[in-house]
Amino acid sequence: MNPRALPLALFALIGPALWAQDGPEQRLRELQARDQELRTALEALAAPIDSLKLTIIRRDLRALALPALAPGDELVEHPGHLLVYSERHEQPKWTAHIATPDVITGNLARIDTFLMDTKVRTGTSTVEDYWFSGFDRGHLVPSADMRWNKEALTATYFYSNISPQRPEFNRDSWSDLEDWVRRTVRFGGERVFVVTGPVLREGLPAMDNPGHKNEVSIPEHFFKVLADLDGPERKMIGFVMRNGVNEYPTISYAVPVDSVERLTGLDLFPALDDTLEARLEAQRDPQAWYHPGDPFLGEVEPLPAPLPKGMFNTVQARHQIGRVATVCGTVVSTRRTQKANAVYLNFDRLHPAQDFYCTIWDSNGPNFHYDPEEALLRKRVCVTGKVTLYDDIPRISVNNENAILLWEEAVR
Repeated sequence: MNPRALPLALFALIGPALWAQDGPEQRLRELQARDQELRTALEALAAPIDSLKLTIIRRDLRALALPALAPGDELVEHPGHLLVYSERHEQPKWTAHIATPDVITGNLARIDTFLMDTKVRTGTSTVEDYWFSGFDRGHLVPSADMRWNKEALTATYFYSNISPQRPEFNRDSWSDLEDWVRRTVRFGGERVFVVTGPVLREGLPAMDNPGHKNEVSIPEHFFKVLADLDGPERKMIGFVMRNGVNEYPTISYAVPVDSVERLTGLDLFPALDDTLEARLEAQRDPQAWYHPGDPFLGEVEPLPAPLPKGMFNTVQARHQIGRVATVCGTVVSTRRTQKANAVYLNFDRLHPAQDFYCTIWDSNGPNFHYDPEEALLRKRVCVTGKVTLYDDIPRISVNNENAILLWEEAVR
């Protein structure tokens, strides 16, 4: 054998063994094995941790946030929510759950396994009641609020948690409200007690699709009530929405909780001290529910219609496309773009969620004795011009400062 080839031959025989014992591959295998051990340990802890979280949720709901039970009401308990079912209307009378910061990390997929709820003694509505009815099976406890636990998620698909909702409501404004709740939990870092229900009354029409088995009432309105009972500044807010198209932003449907009680006949938070309950239930301040980091922080409600002198708010602007009109609102953000050579004034809601905006082209800058980008920010103003549609958002382009008036001047 060539002496110079001997080291290579020896390496071929013993090198891989030494490398496997002391090299990076061996260290990688050790770390991977350790990683798998830790993952297995974490998976073993997940179930008891979730079980304790759900136990605490049910305990605190009973202690603080269940509406008063009326004669004949039967409380039904599920892993992540509680409810009372209305046999008369074949849907929940109300549901109660806690939206927790776990909504941030919950990543379980929708399951769509709609089932009858065997815990409801009188039985619930069924798939036949909704099939070809023209109505969505609207969740009252949102499934997305429970995507962190499979058992709690599954329970949101029981028909005891379902009400008939028109598609344009369930998939639009109701979904926006549910997102609004999750955002305040996510960016506030605190759990929120939530009571939700249809507004039920005698005389409501019922779904009459072929093959239906139960008389399921069609609510005209739905409510949702939020209570922050953990934070340093305890607060409440309610929402009432029509079971149909709701054109305005979510916060426009905010109401005091005591008005929800008058509408529904429910006593929503009887466990609270009477003085505290009265103070919280009188509140209606959507701005108190926004937190740093929320991309919608800074939005305001459109001016309440009808506006004087034939003027329109930012939501009504969509119905004025192609016409010369005066549109009024609050400039909540401004931005200048070099690409478009323009200043944009976003009204009431921030870009890109604004319902209306005003464009001032840089070429018209000399027609202003002030800088509109700075001077009009956070001011209520009215702009006059032809309303056009761009990227499905109404806008008015103005040529000079005479087309823009402060609200106080416009209504004078």
